[in-house]
Amino acid sequence: MRLKTILNYGLKFKCFCIGKSEFNEKKDSIIVEIKARTNSKPVCSICGTASPGYDTLPERLFEFVPMWGLRVFFRYAMRRVSCPQCKRVVVEAVPWCDGKNHFTNHYAAFLASWAKELSWKSVAAHFHTSWQTVCSAVESVVNYGLTHRNLDSVTALGVDEIAWHKGHKYLTLVYQINPGARRLLWVGEKRTQETMSSFFADMTKLKADFSAQIRVICSDMWKPYLKIIAKHLPQAINVLDRFHIMQKFGKALDKVRSEEAKRLRQAKQPPLLSKTRWCFLKRRENLTEKQGFKLNELLKMNLRTVKAYLLREQFQKLWEYRSPGWAGKFLEQWCHAAIFSRLEPMKDLARMLTAHRPLILNYFRAKKQFNSGIVEGLNRKINLTIRKSFGFRTLKIAKVCLYHQLGELPEPDFAHKFW
Repeated sequence: MRLKTILNYGLKFKCFCIGKSEFNEKKDSIIVEIKARTNSKPVCSICGTASPGYDTLPERLFEFVPMWGLRVFFRYAMRRVSCPQCKRVVVEAVPWCDGKNHFTNHYAAFLASWAKELSWKSVAAHFHTSWQTVCSAVESVVNYGLTHRNLDSVTALGVDEIAWHKGHKYLTLVYQINPGARRLLWVGEKRTQETMSSFFADMTKLKADFSAQIRVICSDMWKPYLKIIAKHLPQAINVLDRFHIMQKFGKALDKVRSEEAKRLRQAKQPPLLSKTRWCFLKRRENLTEKQGFKLNELLKMNLRTVKAYLLREQFQKLWEYRSPGWAGKFLEQWCHAAIFSRLEPMKDLARMLTAHRPLILNYFRAKKQFNSGIVEGLNRKINLTIRKSFGFRTLKIAKVCLYHQLGELPEPDFAHKFW
């Protein structure tokens, strides 16, 4: 079977035919000649109109998927057309490439598929190409996917931020968290009101009624997020991030413990709270045997830390309710008990929960179908992607890589896939 037969089987290039193939001078690559069919008119790359030819450019090489350990290149002389619709002279459109890159669409998809599994540097080393080529291939696939993705099914969003550089440099991430359809929708720099406003502006450009179709959105208690969400999604249920609520409980409890440990040292009393931080912060089912014994001994003592710990454990019962009404009554009773606990960190926490009471109860109005666990799971994949890439130097590369890994973007259809 000849190489020409294989390529004709896998490629369907209308108005073009595959010619002879030969080795290059070093015999480490295969050059495949492509010719335009006789009497076929070139097509304008802007409007797609078949137009009369103007002239022919010098021959170019377009890299294709490697075969048998050999690099494969298409050789073709691009034609220029005099388009009557555009009223200008432009380079023709060809089915294997967009004309700007030195590689084919098939090769770009081939490299991008491997780039999901390996680092870009490893992909470049395995296929004897450069990191820049892999980057350009992934970028072209991502651009195609972002242009052709469908946003009609997006009714639930999740918003969070991750640190991607040292020095409190964050990325704002917006996910689609519909059941059975979870993907990264948007990446923005920083975590400000302008960042969230940019998200809604970008989505509106892609779909005019995007904001109107959103029913649920999960976020944390970061004020810039809450303000813009309330402005653009007044009809949506804003579910507060359960994970971050319990995280604030951990910080308040640890503050009570550290203050009491300091007071005991100053009073020259036995260091009862020495090395007990994780005894209080961990869930009981995650404690080691030694930590469990230590916690049981401390719970028998009249300590402020024990009082704060019991308040936190009591609050955990809130998530067992189903009705927003009964959950709201429990929240009111708990906040009343925390206010009269004489523990300043817990009192501050109770005031914060009271201020965000409607958003907390939205978790129950959404029938517990949406929570922070979905967003945190996707964030973990983001962190693994950053770690696999050993970090990103520029925001542009970070966006391309994250969209590629978690965007669930559509890919161009080929007659045959070479992987």
